[in-house]
Amino acid sequence: MKEQYVGDISDYRKYALLRALAAGGANRIGVCWMLTAPDGRTDGGKLAYLQQPERHRAFDPNLFDILAHVAAEPDRRRLESIEASGAVPGATYFNTVLSDNVRDRATYMVACKAALATAELIFFDPDNGLEVALRKGRKGSSKFLYLDEVAAFYAAGKSLLIYQHFPRIEREAFIAECAARLRAVVPDADLWAFRTAHVVFLLLFHPSSPTSLVKAGRATCNRWPSDFVRGYPVSSPSPDTLVQLLFELEGDAASVRG
Repeated sequence: MKEQYVGDISDYRKYALLRALAAGGANRIGVCWMLTAPDGRTDGGKLAYLQQPERHRAFDPNLFDILAHVAAEPDRRRLESIEASGAVPGATYFNTVLSDNVRDRATYMVACKAALATAELIFFDPDNGLEVALRKGRKGSSKFLYLDEVAAFYAAGKSLLIYQHFPRIEREAFIAECAARLRAVVPDADLWAFRTAHVVFLLLFHPSSPTSLVKAGRATCNRWPSDFVRGYPVSSPSPDTLVQLLFELEGDAASVRG
């Protein structure tokens, strides 16, 4: 994630979901921001929703008020303000900047695992989402979470929540494809999707997850209207659909390399 996006409408949905999963601090949440350097783009700052409290505040009034306050901060201070606000009750944060360097990335993941060792659920917030056909160490690789990293944190007994931006392909089929790729590395996970307008959050429950976390996840599925966040269990696509989707994702990766 990039600090230029902190507090935007997607963040509102993201923090609302994390707050619901935290259940007031009953469940221990770890947040790996996968923070990357600003890129100079101007598509951040989607903050107009904060000027429409009559439309948006009711989803999570306390969170809305926190974000309205944070939005007044300079970009470089917003993330610090979010962490200090208690927006996600009891959460632990790992906010080191992630680079494209492959050795630095390995060190980063080791440090992240140590920093979030007590968390029951770890949220990964990459710029784009799960890996595409782009090797670690290549330009732009810091925008992705790789499947071997998913497997390593899951093997440590962690449930995982992963940010995934929607590419320009059919969305339900894409979600099912993501589920198939995740099940290839964590076959015993109970997998749920929390879909929003432009993003899906992929939730992987580890078999050792505390009952309170599983209950919070399932209760969150119907917590809000479907145009805010909608949750549901995910099935896998057919083999033919998977092949086609992987072909289209390779096209997306080529555009990232370009």
